[in-house]
Amino acid sequence: MKINFKNNIRMEYFIYHIPGKKIGVTCDLYNRLTKQQGYKDDEYEVLLSSNDINYVSKMERELQLVFGYQQDRETYKELITKYKNERSMNVNVTEQTTTFPYPLNKLKGNLIDNMGMSISTGFGTYILDEKLIDWILSNVKESMFNRNRSYVYNKAMHEFSTSSDQASDQASEQVKPNVYDLIRDWAETKGIYDSGDIKTQYIKLQEESGELAKAILDNDREEFIDAIGDMVVVLTNLAALEGLLIEDCITSAYNVIKSRKGKMQNGTFVKESNLTKSTL
Repeated sequence: MKINFKNNIRMEYFIYHIPGKKIGVTCDLYNRLTKQQGYKDDEYEVLLSSNDINYVSKMERELQLVFGYQQDRETYKELITKYKNERSMNVNVTEQTTTFPYPLNKLKGNLIDNMGMSISTGFGTYILDEKLIDWILSNVKESMFNRNRSYVYNKAMHEFSTSSDQASDQASEQVKPNVYDLIRDWAETKGIYDSGDIKTQYIKLQEESGELAKAILDNDREEFIDAIGDMVVVLTNLAALEGLLIEDCITSAYNVIKSRKGKMQNGTFVKESNLTKSTL
């Protein structure tokens, strides 16, 4: 029996930014930011939204790096999965099947009510999301012993969940935006391209270079990462202010060095022409 499932329960995830504070993810901006944390609408911004939790989880960490915040140790998906794994749906699991205590005509509503809970079988643990609900409704069978129960095969559910996760990860990679575009979008919204100039950006670059030098001297890995990221941000904006893309600048430099010959000398690569001059 196949039941059509309308996509009317798709979860929307928002990546929000509280300037100077943090970047995070939520499904409910009002409850998370206004009701719980006390922020007004004009005190935060939504950087992007998506129905794909894999994509949002990856972009949250990338944006934290772009904006100069410390990256979360665990992704949003990992945190949500850890929480949801503690909430299991009431089902009867055997070696072969997972049986739901609902008849076919009431299964859909109960699955939706339990969305976010986990189902554990001998093959693994699966979160009941809209994709899995759709699959269950398309593959469920009525119990021959009790019409008030319905079931799916565990191995088939495992195969679907595995292929679904892989497809989602691949799709996330395909739609993954250029991080330089994100930097330029951020700079545009902050007025850097309207009010900034290359001289001030160059001074900013020197400041960040100083932060990098201090991180090296202090052997501070986190500051080292932040400083390099900040320098890339400034260089991206410096190029944009001159009507250039940093990607083109990098490609141009690589095209020059890719065939360059030379050798390491005192910890630095010295090109062949300079080596020749130094021996004269």
